[in-house]
Amino acid sequence: MQQTLHASGPQLSWISEAFLVPTATLGLTFGVLGDLYGRKRILVGGAALMAIGYTVCAIGVSVHALYVGQALSGIGAAALFASSLASITAATPEAAERARGLAAWTTALSAGVLVAPVLSGAVVEFTAFRWAFVAAGLFAAISLALSLVFAADSRAPQGRSLDLPGQATITVAIPALLFGVIQGPTSGWGSPAVVTAFVLGVVFLAAFLVIEARSTSAMLKLDVFRIPAFSAAAGVAVIGMFGSLGGAYGLSVRLGVIQHRSPLESAWPFVVMQGITPLMGPLLVRLLGKVAPRVMLAAGLVLTAAGQLWLASLPVSDTSLLTMTPALILSGMGFGLLIGALTAAAVNTVPIELSGMASAVTTLLRGFGQALGPAIIGTVALTSAGTALAQALPHAGLAAAQQHAVQAVAAEGGPLALASAPMGPRVGALVTEALAHGYNLGFLVSALACLVAAAISVLFLRGGRSLDLAVPLP
Repeated sequence: MQQTLHASGPQLSWISEAFLVPTATLGLTFGVLGDLYGRKRILVGGAALMAIGYTVCAIGVSVHALYVGQALSGIGAAALFASSLASITAATPEAAERARGLAAWTTALSAGVLVAPVLSGAVVEFTAFRWAFVAAGLFAAISLALSLVFAADSRAPQGRSLDLPGQATITVAIPALLFGVIQGPTSGWGSPAVVTAFVLGVVFLAAFLVIEARSTSAMLKLDVFRIPAFSAAAGVAVIGMFGSLGGAYGLSVRLGVIQHRSPLESAWPFVVMQGITPLMGPLLVRLLGKVAPRVMLAAGLVLTAAGQLWLASLPVSDTSLLTMTPALILSGMGFGLLIGALTAAAVNTVPIELSGMASAVTTLLRGFGQALGPAIIGTVALTSAGTALAQALPHAGLAAAQQHAVQAVAAEGGPLALASAPMGPRVGALVTEALAHGYNLGFLVSALACLVAAAISVLFLRGGRSLDLAVPLP
């Protein structure tokens, strides 16, 4: 993709962020729309938007076309996440039923994550990257058909209305903050564009909180954060998903860019990691009914951190799948526990009539953490790699012309551009070592985030055992 589209490192990051940003930003809006007009409509509309977005990506001929297609798909994904989770919550008022529903939701989500890398890797291996978007569009179309035929409708319009000022401010705040994080290493942290982005992000985020506190039709009722369990779950959602997806992003770069594996070869480690969660489905049902969510969250986050630390300890020259399998299994088990328990902890601490809002908040925070993961870990890793490369380059024994060429490519596209540039074996070894150093640091940061989230779960996520029925707002 990088060679076909002539994309720089930051542009590649924005291709994924174009999907993740609307997923994180629009969850609250779709939660309200589902409450007002019916969750089935939002579910069907989300699947349709994803199909359209992937079609745009498949036929696009530039990076900007992929931005548009990914953004449309991200909007659809936000609708799918918010409406599907709210539908399950509304349809299962009993704790035991809800445990089974949430476990099924988690298993289905993990099954999709399991199939995606293998399918896309196989398609790209034998065709072109555009056909991976065609395959994704077909799956979205199948989801659309299934939703039309089988999905049940539900709504909870009491006390709910569209909050346009709130949506407008949060829609500016999150992309602005993410732009600053992603563009900072390239443009400079003190550059006008980056500083402006951070200022806008902070100002509009503050405006969003003020608007929601004063609005009679707030899409985010700030009172829910007075429930300690919900507040703790919110913090864990952001930090835990940041650590989890940041580590997954680092693994994908390690496999594809640093170790130069083919797309299909890069997919198999993710099959091992994500294949654990669907197998945990029956266990999740039992655990959600018997074990406190904070215990499951802490265990899942510690397992995820252990897997990432294990991956960081492996030499980059070791390309054996067997060597990394224990780390992948730990991370996969941790992700399954994290997703299942996080959802349970969030939606079971608010009244049933606010389940749509609660699930939408969970979607927003989880999506925000997921968007932060690749952005921040990529920033940390590439900054570290660039520094390591700059320090090693003068002592590499390169001719002046070759050293100048390396510096020019690095200035234009960063260390990732050098990884695919034909600069010779000596430069290739330097770049590999620098990137390995940077992304190992990324694994450490991701693991630390998971451990911090685990500590929050243990210390602050207090409440009853298993899936207690929703408690009233204080």
